[in-house]
Amino acid sequence: MLNFLNFGIAFMLVSAERSLKHGEPVKESETNDNYFLKAVNFLWKSDESGYHHVWPEMEFNWQIVVGSVIGFFGAAFGSVGGVGGGGIYVPMLSLIIGFDPKSATAISKCMIMGAAVSTVYYNLKLRHPTLDMPIIDYDLALLIQPMLMMGISIGVTFNVIFADWMVTVLLIILFIGTSTKTFFKGVETWKKETISKKEAARRLASNDTDNVDVEYKPLPSGPNNDPPTDNTDKEVSVWENVCWKELGLLCFVWVAFLVLQITMNTSATCSALYWVLNLLQIPVAVGVSLYEAVSLYKGRRLIASKGDQGSNFRVLQLVTYCAFGVLAGVVGGLLGLGGGFIMGPLFLELGVPPQVSSATATFAMTFSSSMSVVEYYLLKRFPVPYALYFTAVATVAALVGQHIVRRLIILFGRASLIIFILAFTIFVSAISLGGVGIANMIGKIERHEYMGFENLCKYGG
Repeated sequence: MLNFLNFGIAFMLVSAERSLKHGEPVKESETNDNYFLKAVNFLWKSDESGYHHVWPEMEFNWQIVVGSVIGFFGAAFGSVGGVGGGGIYVPMLSLIIGFDPKSATAISKCMIMGAAVSTVYYNLKLRHPTLDMPIIDYDLALLIQPMLMMGISIGVTFNVIFADWMVTVLLIILFIGTSTKTFFKGVETWKKETISKKEAARRLASNDTDNVDVEYKPLPSGPNNDPPTDNTDKEVSVWENVCWKELGLLCFVWVAFLVLQITMNTSATCSALYWVLNLLQIPVAVGVSLYEAVSLYKGRRLIASKGDQGSNFRVLQLVTYCAFGVLAGVVGGLLGLGGGFIMGPLFLELGVPPQVSSATATFAMTFSSSMSVVEYYLLKRFPVPYALYFTAVATVAALVGQHIVRRLIILFGRASLIIFILAFTIFVSAISLGGVGIANMIGKIERHEYMGFENLCKYGG
């Protein structure tokens, strides 16, 4: 809602009749008498910008070392929670390395892409913890990912237009609410796991078995809550876990968006062709998501990772899921974060197991984050050497994080660890990104810098 409110304000300000047009100054008496014009004067000046990119020289120093360590742990935790880790990357790139906030946002997308690709490769060998299916739910991804891609394009545009303080306010409200909701979901899952372990212990005791630690068994999710098959430590061939039809549709959406973005970059910014190409993304995304939604509604397909509950969807449910996909993309493109900050909690609320939620959110993020990288590259928003280096750091860290946490889940029998990691990562991101944003906002106020909307047509290509 905050995104739509900001967009409405921007549209109103751009459309309003004002004497600032063509650079004509406003008389002091008129400004004092008209608060609307004062707001316009503060928020919109087509010939001014609050954005000036700062790209430090790449050299081996303490900033690189500290930034690499923080980026490593951010990628490890982010990949496990299925959120990408952008909430940790952006403050690190801004405060330690020295990038301006918007350049840090663009580089963080490169790191999210690297971590997502390595995590997906790792997950392609794993099975669903209780059902005979891949750990990645392709139908769930096919419903959400096209809308996520469309949202990313909107978010990247908003990133160019919106002032930093607007992004900061949205981020703090969204992340604190999401982290709190996710934490309580983790507590609920932890309690269910505790009950399950106690029941298993009683069964062992009734069979005159020695009082030993109970082996981990996932929570029931199959038909009639039957005792589940434990696939936690099971690995199969990558080819066995790929659903080619769904993957082909997802790749089609990615390629279509890529072609549109490249063609847009060759056209004049804000020209008629530019906006036509921009709008063509809507039928591509809506068409594929609509195909999947209709199939789910009619029962031809189902969200298999939910077991018996993965069918019989209502129209309002499907529309809501797609709307959250768009919201996740807008937030991801706007803040330089993975859409997993929205998708992860959403999938958990749908009743998807934590392992599947993390794997599916990361799978969808692979497409969306790579598209964001292409868009930011075409907008010349980041230096390539820095992007390549930190992408490599995130790629290695994601593999290490996935392996360690998977071992911990098997050792302690607590898949809720993933949910707590997700909540922790979102909360840390809210504090770090919010703190950086507030500090930058205070600095701009003290320096009397322009803090209004940017001109997309001036800086968009």
